[in-house]
Amino acid sequence: MRRIRLTTGPGLLFAAAFVMALLAFLPMRLVLGWIGVGEQGLTARAVEGSVWWGSLSEARFGDLAVGDLRAQLSPVQLLVGRARVTLDGREDVRPLHGAIGISRHSIGLDDMTASLSAGTVFAPVPVTGIDLDDVSVRFQDGNCARAEGRVRATLSGDIGGIALSQGMSGTAKCDSGALLLPLASQSGTEAATIRLWQTGRFRAEISVQPSDPAAGAKLVLSGFRPTAAGYTLAVEGTF
Repeated sequence: MRRIRLTTGPGLLFAAAFVMALLAFLPMRLVLGWIGVGEQGLTARAVEGSVWWGSLSEARFGDLAVGDLRAQLSPVQLLVGRARVTLDGREDVRPLHGAIGISRHSIGLDDMTASLSAGTVFAPVPVTGIDLDDVSVRFQDGNCARAEGRVRATLSGDIGGIALSQGMSGTAKCDSGALLLPLASQSGTEAATIRLWQTGRFRAEISVQPSDPAAGAKLVLSGFRPTAAGYTLAVEGTF
């Protein structure tokens, strides 16, 4: 029987094992800093644990509250030059599951399902929450290259005396380099067009078609302007 001689010495094997051990116990805080998730808007009050099983406390994406998360880095994606961090929510009241993927020229969300608190991001439009249903978005070299999944915006209160509590929903898509969320209520009397860029900038236009003609004057006093789509209010800002 012919024997195969291993040319790799014990020193090299020990070095490889030592490097793998270091990678296995790297703090998640350092790894998230290296791959630049903070520069893309994801922050947290505290990051604990190792690269393979970490946690984020009071996480936020820009001004959107995300809550407490579990985080895990995919070793398979590292082999192809892409960092993929799987995120799982630790709060039953605001479930979250999905991933953030980052490479040299792209960044995006993978299969994200979440309920996010909007706070005052879209003020004066009373958007209180955003629900994502299996949403995937990929920005390539700064431009939206792929988007899919359902998005729902929850509203509360009223504008100009018109209640906006039924919410609006639609399907994510790309448009002229931006992520486009075309949302509409079930009745069709309220609609919103939200565009988001990789830089964190957004522009939201909400349109209302009141059944009472007298409500138009109240909407104008609230900042709306008459258009072909009804009365429209535009809001711009950053996450």
